[in-house]
Amino acid sequence: SPQQHNVTSYGATTVAIITLGAFPGMWINAFIVSVLCITWVKKKTLNSIEKILLLLGCSRFWYLCFSWIYFFLSKIYPYCLMVHPILQLLQGAYNFFYSSNFWFSACLCVFYCIKIANFRNSFFIYLKVKIDRMVPWLLLGSAIFSLIIGTLVYNIIDKAICRNFNFTCQGRLWKATIRIEEHFYSIHFLTGFVYTTSFMAVIFSAVFLLYSLWRHKSNMQTNSMKNLSMDAHTRAMKSLLSFFIMYSINFISFILTLIYSMKYQNYVMLLVYLIQQAFPGVHSLILIFSNPKLEKALLKTLSCVKCKVCMR
Repeated sequence: SPQQHNVTSYGATTVAIITLGAFPGMWINAFIVSVLCITWVKKKTLNSIEKILLLLGCSRFWYLCFSWIYFFLSKIYPYCLMVHPILQLLQGAYNFFYSSNFWFSACLCVFYCIKIANFRNSFFIYLKVKIDRMVPWLLLGSAIFSLIIGTLVYNIIDKAICRNFNFTCQGRLWKATIRIEEHFYSIHFLTGFVYTTSFMAVIFSAVFLLYSLWRHKSNMQTNSMKNLSMDAHTRAMKSLLSFFIMYSINFISFILTLIYSMKYQNYVMLLVYLIQQAFPGVHSLILIFSNPKLEKALLKTLSCVKCKVCMR
């Protein structure tokens, strides 16, 4: 029927857009993880920024993987999601890596702020001295909170499915359509909490670093040490500004999701899907070019690929 054809066409378009946004992001984050793992093997250790970037790259890679798998199954093979507990596991894993992505990003912003900003406050000086020791605990706390979020989402969906599906022993399939309305707001409340807390960390870090930069610029004299400090402030501000812009765009897509996700076959959601899938890849590319080691490795890799292509 024409209606069924429209649904199939919409599903194929959605999968194509998700693939277009997700696969480049997977490659970019896999590159970050591989470079940092090689560095870890060679040096036997990683500095604080490298630890954060490693976990951030891992979380974004797996976030994109589970996101793509979920959308592919939901649009092309929806009956696969009716097999218990595939839907619960996919949504739980998706939200775990979604949350860890945002909180690891927030950890990176906080680290930049504390490490580079200059304040005479005794508590801030204490944090500056201890921040490298605190980073592993911040990352562990972020992972634990993300695991809690993923577990809560798993339980919410599992309860919703148990209420709205009839299980048959013969087919071993759940024989109804999920009533998303019953768990939609609970899941998006958790998503909003994750987004809000991490975004507030980004905003406060940017404000403190900007204030420190303004103070440093007003007191700066022309000597090399202060110029180096100025450069460090500027680089950190560029990174935090990229975080702020990406978070703002993601916030808009989150609001659009709340408005349009109940309206099936709405093409506004295609734009939202593209934004959500492109965000981890685009921002990770910005992080590569703001890190000299990663930028050098990327340019070296691209030059090797170019040489091999030219030889053919």
